[in-house]
Amino acid sequence: MRIHTLDLHFQGIPGLIASYLVESGGEFALIETGPGSTLQTLRESIRAAGVDESAIKKVFVTHIHLDHAGAAGWFAQNGATIYCHPNAGRHLIDPSKLISSARMVYGDQMDSLWGEMLSAPAERVIALQDNEGVNFGDIEITAWDTPGHARHHHAFVIGDVCFTGDVAGMRLEGSSYLSVTAAPPQFDPIAYVQSVDRLIAANFKTLYLTHFGSVSDVAWHLPTYRQRIIDVDERVAAGFREGISIEENRRRYAAAEHQIAKQAGVSEELWLKGEGANVTAMCADGVRLFCEKGR
Repeated sequence: MRIHTLDLHFQGIPGLIASYLVESGGEFALIETGPGSTLQTLRESIRAAGVDESAIKKVFVTHIHLDHAGAAGWFAQNGATIYCHPNAGRHLIDPSKLISSARMVYGDQMDSLWGEMLSAPAERVIALQDNEGVNFGDIEITAWDTPGHARHHHAFVIGDVCFTGDVAGMRLEGSSYLSVTAAPPQFDPIAYVQSVDRLIAANFKTLYLTHFGSVSDVAWHLPTYRQRIIDVDERVAAGFREGISIEENRRRYAAAEHQIAKQAGVSEELWLKGEGANVTAMCADGVRLFCEKGR
């Protein structure tokens, strides 16, 4: 098996969103497609790896947020089968609700950020249950139900390797700052910690993060990230009980995360780069929404 990390250069910036081209037994699969706005970059990266896009017959998306699955419909319309969580398939087949919700959040920036999300033909979308595997070349790719960031989230496992989507957070340029991916509306710290515990118990050798790249110090990364989830939840919950406003919650969240990142040796340039992939204001809203729903 060979794994190619494809940098999608989201918004022209390297190291923010990855897709993974997996090669086994003469077959090729893609894990994560990134957004429609980086589809051309993705296609060029696939060809640069010596593979024609038409050879990709299987595409796996961890969840249907636009930065992970926005280009999935293009591959489905060009003959690939898309594998996803049972609660994700309908949004790939008809992305209108997803696009409408995103447009309310991003407004005039929607198209430049995320590009076009094409609908996937229903016959090209297959939902995988927890622990269900797909034979591919000489290997099997197994779906793990891993809620917490989203209820419709899968991680994909090949032996001692795990493609984590957002369940293991964001970590840029090998830094020791782990940013909790907590965008609304489905952040759930209880489910999140349970999902990370499942990954910890598996003793993976390598994680492949969508944001961004391979992680080999798994025994440090996952327990540290587990605690980060707990910490941001407790911090926002304390402010919620205090009665602070949405704007004050965002301000405090950003300030606290910025300080944690600086203590971890993150440069101001890298901090701003991270904001492009995992906006602190949006994460603050996601954690607060969980507080508002009640525990």
